[in-house]
Amino acid sequence: MQPLAASERPSVTQSRSRPSEVTIVAHDVGVVGGMERILAELALGLKRRGHDVTVIAHSCDLPAGSGVRFRRVPGPTRPFVVSYPWFMIAGTVAVRLWRRGLVLEMGAIVLNRVDMIAVQYCQHAGPSTPSRASWPYRLNAKAAEVLGRLGERVMFARGRPARFICASEGIAEEIREHFPKQGDRAITIPNGVDLSAFAPGSRREEALALRASLKIQGGRRLAIFVGSEWERKGLEPVIRALGLAEAAAWDLLVVGDGDRERYERLAQEVGAAAAVHWLGVSRDVAPVYQLADAFVFPTSYEGFPLVALEAAASGVPILATPANGIRELVRDGVNGFLISRDPAVIAQRLRELGEDDALRGRLGSAARTSALDYSWEKMVERHRELYESLSSEVARGRNGSRGAAGGALP
Repeated sequence: MQPLAASERPSVTQSRSRPSEVTIVAHDVGVVGGMERILAELALGLKRRGHDVTVIAHSCDLPAGSGVRFRRVPGPTRPFVVSYPWFMIAGTVAVRLWRRGLVLEMGAIVLNRVDMIAVQYCQHAGPSTPSRASWPYRLNAKAAEVLGRLGERVMFARGRPARFICASEGIAEEIREHFPKQGDRAITIPNGVDLSAFAPGSRREEALALRASLKIQGGRRLAIFVGSEWERKGLEPVIRALGLAEAAAWDLLVVGDGDRERYERLAQEVGAAAAVHWLGVSRDVAPVYQLADAFVFPTSYEGFPLVALEAAASGVPILATPANGIRELVRDGVNGFLISRDPAVIAQRLRELGEDDALRGRLGSAARTSALDYSWEKMVERHRELYESLSSEVARGRNGSRGAAGGALP
């Protein structure tokens, strides 16, 4: 790795800090939500490896006694059109006051000069605002699109972090496409998964109790859909698939939060109301995967979704669209199927899995094998190696780090 040019080096504030100090800046850190869990595992993993870790966020849900220092940014968390600009201002002040060592920012959310920006979702490459969702959802999605792209334009193009840490090679390619001057700064560190918690056969009794509580009839196959933002992630085509004859033997369990009334009406319209079960948001999803005969995820855009990694680690065949990290995980016909958002295609693949126990078992076993490359430990270790490398670059470049680049605040 080559030393950075003087204009690219972290600020003098960072260069005077101990290399073991790391500050994570995010809206939220915790056990619920994809990005939130990634950051929680990263903070805890770095702390276990001896780093001094500070989290600057709206909220931080970590175990008591974790040793991670939390600095709360007060302010509204909803709606996005209010919370995003609020955090950008308040968070910028908080980072100036509380930053320690190297600074990792989750997305484009503050105006400070930072060392690293973690990119799980590139707004410039993401889908446009959906047209068929409810108007509150459309308004919030449009605000996220407009403000998110503006934030990226300011921070990605002008903030000049030393590295963009991309969740998948697909995300890194998007950074290179939309921000070509920053392309050489984009690296890939995939997300991880708890290979012990998400493992075939684990917590089987809890899974059976959950199945009984949901009143899923014996002998029926069960597909699961896990996530929020149901419009983008494709819950509609999954429900429509259940209304087709090819998927008549399947039930669907929906885990997450969204416009439930709308999708209940859809299930009623296609004749699948009795086959769709709603669990809501769960802090502990591991038993859910033990119930599943298939994980279905026809999303229109992703970075590298944790739910796909969790399904693979649990030995569940994956049916998903080839969006960024998914196409890096799923090998069509080997550990799952790459599908489109066409309900007929989804129904046909469900029929094949439902009728062939050997196929289902073979795909599930291969999915588990694929997941072994994606542990939390590997993710954290790659971050640690990057921080050490950046700290060495800072030490070599102290004399040239007096000015902040691109107009971002120190």
